[in-house]
Amino acid sequence: MANHSHTHGAHTGACCAPEPEALTPAAALVAAPGTYRIATMDCSIEESEIRRVVEPIAGIRGLHFQLARRLLRIDGSDEALPLALAAIRKAGFAPVPVGAGPLPGASVEGHGHADDHDHAQHAASGTSIHARLGAALALALLAECVHYFAPDTTAWRVAGMGVAAVAIWLAGIETYTKGLLALRHARLNINALMSVAVTGAFVIGQWPEAAMVMALYAIAELIEARAVDKARQAIQGLVALAPDDAEVMQDGAWQRVKSAAIEVGAIARVKPGERVALDGTVTKGYGSVDQAPVTGESMPVDKGPGLPLFAGTINFDGELEYRVTTAASDTTLARIIHAVEEAQGTRAPTQRFVDRFAAIYTPAVFAMALAVAVLPPLLLDWAWLDAIYKALVLLVIACPCALVISTPVSVVSGLASAARRGILIKGGTYLETARLIKAVALDKTGTLTEGKPRLVEARAIDGAQEARAWLLARSLAVRSDHPVSRAIAAGLDAVPVEVDSFKALVGRGVEGWVGGRRLVLGNHRLIKERQQSTSTLDAELEAHEALGRTVTLLADEDGVLALFAVADTLKPGSVHAVAQLARMGVAAVMLTGDNPATAQAVAREAGIADARGGLLPQDKLAAISEMQKRYGPTAMTGDGINDAPALAQADIGFAMGAAGSDIAVETADVVIMNDNLGRIADTIALSRRTHAILWQNIAIALAIKAVFFVLAVMGSATMWMAVFADMGASLLVVGNGLRLMRK
Repeated sequence: MANHSHTHGAHTGACCAPEPEALTPAAALVAAPGTYRIATMDCSIEESEIRRVVEPIAGIRGLHFQLARRLLRIDGSDEALPLALAAIRKAGFAPVPVGAGPLPGASVEGHGHADDHDHAQHAASGTSIHARLGAALALALLAECVHYFAPDTTAWRVAGMGVAAVAIWLAGIETYTKGLLALRHARLNINALMSVAVTGAFVIGQWPEAAMVMALYAIAELIEARAVDKARQAIQGLVALAPDDAEVMQDGAWQRVKSAAIEVGAIARVKPGERVALDGTVTKGYGSVDQAPVTGESMPVDKGPGLPLFAGTINFDGELEYRVTTAASDTTLARIIHAVEEAQGTRAPTQRFVDRFAAIYTPAVFAMALAVAVLPPLLLDWAWLDAIYKALVLLVIACPCALVISTPVSVVSGLASAARRGILIKGGTYLETARLIKAVALDKTGTLTEGKPRLVEARAIDGAQEARAWLLARSLAVRSDHPVSRAIAAGLDAVPVEVDSFKALVGRGVEGWVGGRRLVLGNHRLIKERQQSTSTLDAELEAHEALGRTVTLLADEDGVLALFAVADTLKPGSVHAVAQLARMGVAAVMLTGDNPATAQAVAREAGIADARGGLLPQDKLAAISEMQKRYGPTAMTGDGINDAPALAQADIGFAMGAAGSDIAVETADVVIMNDNLGRIADTIALSRRTHAILWQNIAIALAIKAVFFVLAVMGSATMWMAVFADMGASLLVVGNGLRLMRK
């Protein structure tokens, strides 16, 4: 979907454009059996032409395009595959197996390189193209000089026409090759338009202008293709993040090994300043890691034993050893790259509209040009040569390059921009339609809150010594595996002492002997059973519970010594994220399986007016349906298995990726890699900006065409002007689309 070289693919623009980088381990997953690189396939028009000739073949089950990398995977029977390749070659394309040399008989003139892994060959080819276009431009200028300054004799005219013909051949052989193929199959594309226009100009005696137009057109296509490649390089930049090799412990020594050859379970090492090659879990060492390339986090994250590492992140300080947890082709970074590339294969609504419009627009303009060439001389006594020239100018102006390229370059830029921010959007459709969201349903645990309890208040009661109470409570808490006990132990700063006769009191707490005193650390129920509860204490506990807190009490035989309130706290930024949504006119609603009192307490703290607690997965699903009727397009945000049905029902599903369950991440349309809730508002804002730029580009392209249509019919536009207008419009829409890459 990405760039267009537009049917440029067929000519100089595409084959001159820099080829995608060789497949690294991070991108190796795209090189599935039946995958082919087609050097001149990089926009939806080429995709449509290939689909048209391949899909009718018996035994073809599916075609999977990755236009940004010029890859096609053919899913079909063994008998259908050779027929499909033959049909693709007959249509003028040269499919080359990924990682292999050219297919026998697959050579098609002007179709780039068979092995784009050979960088020396790329450099030589680029030099050859520049030399060829330079020679074409020089010869076109020479033809102009002959036309204007040489004597008006047959010999000089023949010489000038010969020079012009050579210039046209050097600059436009690819255009003619594809143009003739298109005309033979009764298809009208830019190659057909340019072929007819240049040939017509040459025939009616405008051979200097025909040569110059073809030379300028080829150069414009080259410039445009390079500009468009900036969008592609944003994705390629992700591929380059993961190093090709890593230090691995083998046979008692550290050895450099290719990432693709490293097995899951191996122990690898990353030194300060190096990038992590594979996903893993730290086994030794401490350091800070820049995770921005994967999660979009702005600050380095401290790492130590037991904490995860992501491929492509940068180790700032401290040597880290880690156990590899995924193969090179399945790292978090590789999945991001794969998902972004797959997303480029899903056309956004505006792009589908533009493709349909372009399919009608080009033949319509061809018919209009034919009418201009024939009707005015018959009905208005125009001179035939003047009418034909105006018609040829119309054909050049009609080039739908800027129109067709306007959407893909904007969508690719938007997807790449989102990926850089730790937002993985799984398709252009979601990028464009997120702007329509009117309400967002938010899960509580793990989405609004941290998802793990923390000690939020500790208070000594009735004159108990605070330091002593903290020591006794932590001594009991560290011996329990209960999440609440672990939160208390983590929140108290005291050195635990020995506990005798420690035991768990199921459903109530724990007890043990410390310094000859029998102590309990338990819930309100346990304290009531011990008849140590008071009306004052009951009221205080009710106040904590109204805030969604779980209260644990420390008591000895004489009474309650201390109170500890534990709660699942809001994530930093949750309040700001909810406020952002409100400012954008998007309603926030909490949907949680937690009890209603806790839900209301957390919602008040987060600034959410509508909170619904005690919901089962089917209840969340019903709530999403109700919100869609009430508000309109609705998004769901969650991180658990119980959120998956609601994520699927929502117009757009957001999953918290770093901590999210696999099923939630797979079901969602957008994955927030760093669990930052504020990225939801960022996604909606990016969608609104992308939509605005899409329609700006369409308006720019059509406005320039309309102006030059009028100028052409009035006789005020030349073929030179038409080429420059086409190039200018294309560069304008490319530059405008690339603005989405800015932070």
